[in-house]
Amino acid sequence: MNIPDLPFFWAVIPAAGIGSRMRADRPKQYLPLGGRTILEHTLDCFLGHPQLKGLAVSVAQDDPYWPRLPCADDGRILRAAGGRERADSVFNALQLLAARGADAADWVLVHDAARPNLARVDLDRLLAELADDPLGGLLAVPARDTLKRADADGRVRETVDRSTIWQAYTPQMFRLGALRQALDDALRTGVAITDESSAMEWAGYAPRLIEGRADNLKITRPEDLLWLQQAWVRKR
Repeated sequence: MNIPDLPFFWAVIPAAGIGSRMRADRPKQYLPLGGRTILEHTLDCFLGHPQLKGLAVSVAQDDPYWPRLPCADDGRILRAAGGRERADSVFNALQLLAARGADAADWVLVHDAARPNLARVDLDRLLAELADDPLGGLLAVPARDTLKRADADGRVRETVDRSTIWQAYTPQMFRLGALRQALDDALRTGVAITDESSAMEWAGYAPRLIEGRADNLKITRPEDLLWLQQAWVRKR
């Protein structure tokens, strides 16, 4: 795959969450991993890509950790206002990119701040597969385990057919204008938006699924960080 064949893109990293399930003394994106913070590793997934036009990070207004990172002074990174929910943070970042010259037709890739193990091959596959797609899509992984639907008492009600079930990952790649409009409409309506694809789905679109690697792990619980720390050691 030749790099010139890949489209140029903007990146958005919503990083205003507190990560309460990690039970840590700071937001999970600032926990250490391989001598640096998780967020720094996540940003590196994009900063080294030649097709990157710019990157916006949404952080809380009173975030004391972001200004201490060396990358906070990187001229390619814009600081956007973090919002109450992920959708607010992403919308604010899109507004900032548009104000800085990004076009409504430009591709934007939104990626979780606590997903630092994105492989370059996955990023390039997403860009290549969706370059000419009229809508966009997301990295995802087909469900591997047997899935159960539970009732209100925590008992199995049925076994779900996993052949059509995918786990949604990031990055999620859409045109700036279409995603911004979908998020704006959903936020105004009060619809619960869990990721960018769900906003596009609510707007009536059908995003495309691009199969990625299962080790593109989102750090949510302490055991996730432990797994990645061990993986980092094995890489050395």
